[in-house]
Amino acid sequence: MPATAYIEGIAIWSPQLPGWDDAQRIFRREMPVPQATLSRPTPSLLPPNERRRAPDTVAVSLEVASKACAQAGRDPASLPCIFASTNGDLATTDYMCETLAQTPNLLSPTKFHNSVHNAAAGYWAIATGCMAGYTALSANTHTFSTGLLAALVQVRTDETDVLYVAYDTEARGPLATMATSTGKLGCALVLSPSPSDNSLFAIHWQTLEENQPPILTVSGEFAPLVAGNAMAACLPMLEALSHRGGRITYPLGQQLGLELTLELAGITSGQSAA
Repeated sequence: MPATAYIEGIAIWSPQLPGWDDAQRIFRREMPVPQATLSRPTPSLLPPNERRRAPDTVAVSLEVASKACAQAGRDPASLPCIFASTNGDLATTDYMCETLAQTPNLLSPTKFHNSVHNAAAGYWAIATGCMAGYTALSANTHTFSTGLLAALVQVRTDETDVLYVAYDTEARGPLATMATSTGKLGCALVLSPSPSDNSLFAIHWQTLEENQPPILTVSGEFAPLVAGNAMAACLPMLEALSHRGGRITYPLGQQLGLELTLELAGITSGQSAA
C-alpha cells in the first residue's frame, strides 16, 4: 500500500534553470530556455567573505535549500535534513590529492574541511542555526532516488517535516574519468507528513521489490539542459511537477525500485490532476 507525503517547497538551480518559477515555465514551453548567465548562485545565507570562499557544492546546495524553505514558509533552523550528492566536491578532492602528492606542506586547512562529504550540510547547519539532525549520503548512480527514499521514510516514521537537498557539480582531474559529472545542478524539497495550507503536491510512494524499467510520463526533451551532471535524475520528477503531476519509477539498485505518483495537493489518487 503506497504511503503519502506532501511537498511544501520546491527549488532548482542550474545555469539554465536558475529557479523553480522559470523552470516551470520552461518545462511548460511558456518561455524559451535562457542563455546561462551565472556561473554559480550567491546564497544570501552566507556572509560575503564565506560566500566567496565556499565551494560550488556549498553555493548550489544552500541556494536551493534556502529557496525551498522560503517557499514552504518553514524556519530552516527547525527542519531535519538530508543532503545527497553523488560525488561530493571532486574539485576540492582533486586539489587535495595533487597537493599531497606534490607539496603536502602547502595543503589549505580551508580546502581540507570543504572536502568532507557532509561539508554542505555543515555549512547549512551553521548558517541557519539548525540543531536538528542531518544526513549526508551518496549512492553512486542511484543517489537522487536513494536520498529521496531516505527523506520519505523519515517523514513517515518520525511524522516530521524534512528538507531534502540533492546536488552535484563538475568533476575535475583524474577522478573525472571514474566519477563523471559536468556543470552544476541542485534541487530541494520540503516534505511534510500531513497536508496543510502550504501543501503544493502529494507524493504517493512505495518501493518495488523488482527493479522495473523507469516509467516517466514526461517528455524528457529538457534532459540536455543538465545532461552529464551526476544529479540529472532529479529532472524527470521536477518536470512532472511542473505539469501538475505524473508517475515515475526510479531504480534504487539492481533489484529494488521507487515508484512515485505525483498529484496536486487535494487531488485524490485516481482523479485527474489537470
